[in-house]
Amino acid sequence: MREIVLDTETTGFEPSEGHRMVELACVELINLMPTGRELHLYFDPERDMPAEAEAVHGLTREFLTGKPKFPDQVEIFLEFMQDSRLVAHNADFDVRFLNAELVLAGRPKLTCAVQDTLRLARTKFPGSPASLDALCRRFGIDLSERSKHGALIDTKLLARVYLELMGGLQPGLVLAVDNSAANAAAVIARREPRVARPHHATAEELAAHQAMVATLKEPVWLH
Repeated sequence: MREIVLDTETTGFEPSEGHRMVELACVELINLMPTGRELHLYFDPERDMPAEAEAVHGLTREFLTGKPKFPDQVEIFLEFMQDSRLVAHNADFDVRFLNAELVLAGRPKLTCAVQDTLRLARTKFPGSPASLDALCRRFGIDLSERSKHGALIDTKLLARVYLELMGGLQPGLVLAVDNSAANAAAVIARREPRVARPHHATAEELAAHQAMVATLKEPVWLH
């Protein structure tokens, strides 16, 4: 199963108020495990960067000026996504901005399935904090590299959180299976071939066999 863990950074909360997406990161999962394939893009929002948003992600107007605009990179994003399920934390926010940017680029809105890890966490741990930071702490995931919100680091952290929310990796099980197979092969390799022992039927055994054969109706060897 292919899934894409995704996170965005923006200039604000509502695309309907003219806010734009400025950063996008995607991590590919196959059967809940990262494959190493990633996508990380910055966009020129063609507008100012509010101080509140800059305080969250640290992206300045100066840094983003001259970066490609979303329509210039939309094909790269769509090719990476394909029809895979999208996984995001508070997914409504990311999907709302993605769809707004797609519409501005003259493209259809997303139709892929969406897995919201925020809802998943609230269902699994009702009443407990469900932010990405709180979930990382719950699962013992290192947050030392995360000084500010950044799409790529958040996406990598979310991929690990998602794995834990879905039951976690059980490496011991795989190792046990591998070891069992290896041990069985070693036992077979060490086993010496057994020499067949000759056996001569007695008169009683031959008579019993003939009596049993006589009870068979239309034995196949007579056809």
